[in-house]
Amino acid sequence: MSAHYDLLIRNGTCVLPWGSEATDVGVRNGRIADLGVPAAATADEVIDAAGLHVLPGLIDPHVHLRDPGDKAVETIPTGTKAAILGGLTAVFDMPNTSPSIVDAERLAWKQDYVEREAWCDMGLYVGGTKTNIPALADLELGRGVCGIKIFAGSSTGDLMVEDDEHLEKVMRAGRRRIAYHSEDEYRLQARKPLFKSGDPYTCHMEWRDEECAFLGTRRLMALARKTARPAHILHVSTAQELDYLKDYRDIATCEVLVNHLTQVAPDCYETLKGFGVMNPPIRGQAHQDAAWKAINDGTVDTVGSDHAPHPRAKKLLPWPDCPAGLTGVQTLVPVMLNHVNAGRLSLTRMVDLLCAGPARVYGVVGKGRLAAGYDADFTLVDMKHQRRIEESWIVSPCGWTPFAGMDITGWPVATIIRGRTVMREDAVLGAPMGKLVKFAG
Repeated sequence: MSAHYDLLIRNGTCVLPWGSEATDVGVRNGRIADLGVPAAATADEVIDAAGLHVLPGLIDPHVHLRDPGDKAVETIPTGTKAAILGGLTAVFDMPNTSPSIVDAERLAWKQDYVEREAWCDMGLYVGGTKTNIPALADLELGRGVCGIKIFAGSSTGDLMVEDDEHLEKVMRAGRRRIAYHSEDEYRLQARKPLFKSGDPYTCHMEWRDEECAFLGTRRLMALARKTARPAHILHVSTAQELDYLKDYRDIATCEVLVNHLTQVAPDCYETLKGFGVMNPPIRGQAHQDAAWKAINDGTVDTVGSDHAPHPRAKKLLPWPDCPAGLTGVQTLVPVMLNHVNAGRLSLTRMVDLLCAGPARVYGVVGKGRLAAGYDADFTLVDMKHQRRIEESWIVSPCGWTPFAGMDITGWPVATIIRGRTVMREDAVLGAPMGKLVKFAG
């Protein structure tokens, strides 16, 4: 009797941990049952992936879905719907909401909310503060928690641990890898009086300059080595940091954002104005070149969007009154596929950065590769499909994207989570079925 599956994906080119192969995938009970399926096999559902690449379900490890917060800007339901439309099967959501996720009660609320309303699977960061340090060792082991997030420099929200004394205490509270926003708060505040409202938007990268980021990372690395606490430096934006971090591979991993790989100063500030303002800032060509070198020599472990929406009206304000943060969860995969087609990185490396990398850095259980026994999460992409990013496609309530008008080659055409197709050809299918991602403690 021939094998029977819940789902069969036929005729696609699968990006496997050991390379790309033309092979069929059989799914049972939400997991990958077989790679390589007999021709006579049957299934409840068959997807013909001829002409498509079958990727393991892609992950955005850095989003701000603003929930709880302003529903007119973003929510978990709208942000995760944007994620599946953009080909993502999981996102890891930051804690600087209103109120922030910093204690067991707020974490429990969010855990329950995710499993009722999310369209994709989610990991949750818990925010570290100077007052919740004694609780961090327990909080980091909570259901669905991908890690503790520390803002060592001020950004959007009220979370910050800027001094070495409290940073060291945080690092000694628990054992899992900590994710850091690395900018030096003391330098930020010292330089702030040099600028005024209405200054050119390019002043954003002058205020939050290279030394601000590099100094923050040097301080964090010294403390990480001292305490032996693993660190993940988010949104690394400077050539200096990327070179420096190569000497800390024993204790540190790092992320680069799609914006720092795609947009460059000063052009971005002249064309996008407030819609190009983010923290850390988009910088000049030399820093972008360094980021691509670090992508291709293996220095970088993950790529994220840092999806951080704000109301359109506030982004239209003069600098520095316009808030920092850009949308990106829905456009991350298309923009990265376009980079693959432009020859800037291989498709295999992209999968490493958007799937295996996040799984490795955060200790994801059951996701991160196409292999028997893993969750049946797939991103199906058409590498030849050409399309322009339009704001009419964006489902986040804020309604804008810094990539509007960008012509793309390569597009996600289906998103499958635990064996269930949730997006096909821009159509969202079924009802929300997201679950909390499991992490090794």
